[in-house]
Amino acid sequence: MNKNSKNAGIIVIGNEILSGRTQDLNISYIGKKLEGLGIILSEVAIIPDIENDIINKVKAYSERYDYVFTTGGIGPTHDDITTASIAKAFNVNVVRNKDAVDRMEKHYQYSKLSEARLKMADIPEGAILINNHVSGAPAFQINNVFVLAGVPEIMRSMF
Repeated sequence: MNKNSKNAGIIVIGNEILSGRTQDLNISYIGKKLEGLGIILSEVAIIPDIENDIINKVKAYSERYDYVFTTGGIGPTHDDITTASIAKAFNVNVVRNKDAVDRMEKHYQYSKLSEARLKMADIPEGAILINNHVSGAPAFQINNVFVLAGVPEIMRSMF
């Protein structure tokens, strides 16, 4: 391995993956994209929707790897706790991002944004938005962590 090579880790977040109800399709996609960029995928973890597990794994991976990619847990449902957990991992607040709201309003121009949908515009303070051309709700990057959707079609549009 080249000493100058960059490395990455992937954290897949979701009880539905661990239980086998949903098959992960994101690991191989991200792995192939990283390989094409010359980035070595060094480790993958699949963890439950548990705040402390997310916080601890994100902290560990962000210190260990040049790039970290998470998938899952940024949607509008009650068990989508990834955003808040990652904010806690970096000791920042979650804020409603005006640019994210604007993007979502543009995407859903003919329907009112429910509070559940608006939840997807809440991101850690200081994070950089990542476009989502499929469903409008952006993902985000904070430090070296790229927080992406779990739905494969949506995640691919963000990568």
